Amino acid sequence: MTTLFIADLHLEDARPDTTDEFLRFLDEEARGARALYILGDLFEAWVGDDDPSDTGARVAEGLAALAGNGSEIAFIHGNRDFLLGHDYAARCRMRLLPDPSVIVLEGEPTLIGHGDLYCTDDTGYQQFRAMTRTPQWRAQFLSQPLAARLAFAQQAREASKAHHGKLRQAGTAETITDVAPETVDSAFERYGIRRIIHGHTHRPAVHTDGDHARIVVGDWYGEAPRYLHADGDGLRLLPFA
Repeated sequence: MTTLFIADLHLEDARPDTTDEFLRFLDEEARGARALYILGDLFEAWVGDDDPSDTGARVAEGLAALAGNGSEIAFIHGNRDFLLGHDYAARCRMRLLPDPSVIVLEGEPTLIGHGDLYCTDDTGYQQFRAMTRTPQWRAQFLSQPLAARLAFAQQAREASKAHHGKLRQAGTAETITDVAPETVDSAFERYGIRRIIHGHTHRPAVHTDGDHARIVVGDWYGEAPRYLHADGDGLRLLPFA
């Protein structure tokens, strides 16, 4: 049976063509799959399950239809949609998994996650991540009016762009926004696994070191590999257009 992994679609109303492609992916490539794992940043921003966007409604309908055909759907939060909650997950008929999680994939215990936890050289982002993942911050943020939450999301996107702009000017963007090798090594040792699958870095590739493999799922910009296909014949990064 086929298992699929996707990440970093960054869906939003401003990019309806990408949402159309994703819904076609669900109807074509994912149809009949045993499971679909969404490894975060399905949406460009998510400010609560009362999100009013047309994109959110269309995605929920498409995922629920896939689940109705017998596919298991699981979601791990990304850095853009970490506020996606149980109400929206229920609409999609998908279950929420902790980041990271261990699954058994074709007989091999495999650590899956969004991937931002491994980018420990980006200390500014890690501090922001730690702050916004606390129950207190989440409750305080979600208690605000929708308009205030949407304004915060816009400010956060602008701050992220400015942060990455400074890193590029300093010539450190390629290293700081990628995983830290020592952090990845620690994950292999801590969880006692030989394979990691993640997204976040937008650098699709298969990295091997001895009997260890780290597979990075691509984003949905351009023509690079967009998803990971796993079955009894192995694991392959594939395009979809």
